[in-house]
Amino acid sequence: MTDQMIRPVSDLRNNFADVSRIVHETGQPVFLTKNGFGDMVVLSMEAYEQLQFDSQVYNMLVEGEREAETTGKRFSPKEALASMRAAIDGAARV
Repeated sequence: MTDQMIRPVSDLRNNFADVSRIVHETGQPVFLTKNGFGDMVVLSMEAYEQLQFDSQVYNMLVEGEREAETTGKRFSPKEALASMRAAIDGAARV
């Protein structure tokens, strides 16, 4: 991972093209400050969508762990794979 890019919030007005280039080329956020304190974070749409996807996957894994802790139900690898294939096939038909 690269070093964090920290810029003053005025760069959105004065150097927008440069901020935009940075977030698109690096895929990393630019942290904006106002009066020396953190104010906002700027991300490319692609980086934001990836962050959202990663968050959804993480939340689903946490939910699965909680369910595993509260039930005695377990799936074999073959059952899990069959269930995933069925879900993918069902999603493809929608």
